[in-house]
Order: sequence, then C-alpha cells, then structure tokens
Amino acid sequence: RSFLAFSPRPADGATVRRSPSATSCPAIRSVRFPKILLCYNICAVKLIVVDVGNTSTAVGLWSNGRVTRVSHCDGGFAEASERVKELCAGGVRGLAGVAYLSVVPKVDARWQRHARVLGLPFVRITHHALSASRTLMLDYPRPETIGADRLADAAAAVSSYGAPVIVCDFGTAFTAAAVTADRVWRGGVIAPGFPLMRDYLFERTAKLPRMELGGPCPKIGRSTEEAMRFGALVGYRGMVREIVTTLARNFRTDFKLVATGGFARWVLKGIGLPFVVNPTVTLQAAGPLAAAQMEE
Repeated sequence: RSFLAFSPRPADGATVRRSPSATSCPAIRSVRFPKILLCYNICAVKLIVVDVGNTSTAVGLWSNGRVTRVSHCDGGFAEASERVKELCAGGVRGLAGVAYLSVVPKVDARWQRHARVLGLPFVRITHHALSASRTLMLDYPRPETIGADRLADAAAAVSSYGAPVIVCDFGTAFTAAAVTADRVWRGGVIAPGFPLMRDYLFERTAKLPRMELGGPCPKIGRSTEEAMRFGALVGYRGMVREIVTTLARNFRTDFKLVATGGFARWVLKGIGLPFVVNPTVTLQAAGPLAAAQMEE
C-alpha cells in the first residue's frame, strides 16, 4: 500500500510521500499508520488533543489533519481542564474523544474522569498506537520504554518535514530523537532541560537568585543576574549545538532540525543552526494516532 501521513489530501502539485518497504531485519520493528493515511473519513474525525508535560499542558482541537485553538497552560490540571471545557462549549456532538499524551502519570486518572464527565471517550496514546503503521520503524531494544510524546514528535516531524530528521523537545527535560533517511528511529538523547538548570542554581546556592526566563542574552554579565543569564543561555545553546553536530557526525547524515517545547524559540534564537520551531508538533501527531487506535 501507499499512504499519506497526517494530511487529509495532497495539495495541488504536492508530492505524496510513500512508505518504505518493510525490512526483514528482526531488530527493526515496523510502525505504520495504515488507517489514517489516505483515509479521509479518519482525517475528518474531530478530537480534543491533550499533551501533559512536567512544566505545562498543551490542549487543542484536531480535525481535518490540523490542530487549532491551541492553549499552553502552566497552571496544571485545573487550568488545562478549563480550556478543554471551553473547546466543548458548543457541545460534544461531533467530537470523537480526547486524545491523551502524558509524562505525568499521577494526573492520568483525573484526565480520564474529566473526559468521562464530558461524555467523551478517553484515548490514551502509547507505543501500541504506533505498532500497526509504517511511517516510522523502530530500531530500539525496548520500544515500550519510549515516551509516547517522543514517538509522536518524531512521527509528526517525519510526516511534516521528511527524513532524515532530528526532533528536539525543549521542556523540563531536553530530548532529541534521530530518524534516519530510511525512516527508522535510531535512538535519542535526554539531558536536563533549561528550567532544571535554572532552578538547580537557585536551590543549591546560598546567594544566587532565581533567574527569570526570557529576554535577550547580554554581551557579558555586568550583574549577578546578567552573568547567570549569559552562562545559562550560551552554555545551553552550546550543549544543543554539540548534541546535534555529534549525532550528524555519528550517522554521517545531514539531518533536518525540528524543535518544539515551551523554551525552544527563546533558547534557539541566535544559535546559528537551521531549526524549524513548531510548538504544536506533538499535538499534530496525537490526533491521527488516536484516530488509528480507535479504529483498531
């Protein structure tokens, strides 16, 4: 078969990407999207999409292969659940359910109850949602240990920008995943996120203040706050640059670079690398993954 990922139909003159052939290598596990791709009735499904992170929660409305009405909520479940109620303000008729990604297990049951109160099916996306598709293949010893959000990031990045690609998520933790030209997930990187570095300095020293996020990087620090900002931003950009260049060298590949997460745009400003920043890449994948899972 041939499949078109995430888009309900190709635009005029657009190139339709076709899935790679199944590999006979036992170490590579096939990950396909057979019921989403080139299946317009599934792309027409309308879903509430929720991505729960350690720092913030993103919610939006997925339909026709697109995510709209996106909110990034720093107030935890209380704020994010209110945004979901607002998305349902016109009634839940026409909504197929809540597509749910989370790295915070302690709130999962609350979100499941919230969906039940709204009268919507709750679809928790795990690696099992990927097990029947061919958009990605996993060359990974224990794929069940990969966070569903990381797989969603990679699936959406490959579909939107092609492969080879490195997709980086700038959240509480920094994560990067490498997908090679044959659309095989080869592994990833996990490092402390920018807020962890900032908070550790404050919590583990007697005099250093908590640095405010945002704002420009000074030429040099002429106060304690400026010195911290310079060290944090320049040092963090150096870490990201070294990770990306090392992966490119290890795989001898010129990767496309995609970034998401709440701190991506600020951290990457002036880094000198051709990153495409897409703050909704995780939500973009949540919709079709949940739709496929519901069809199984």
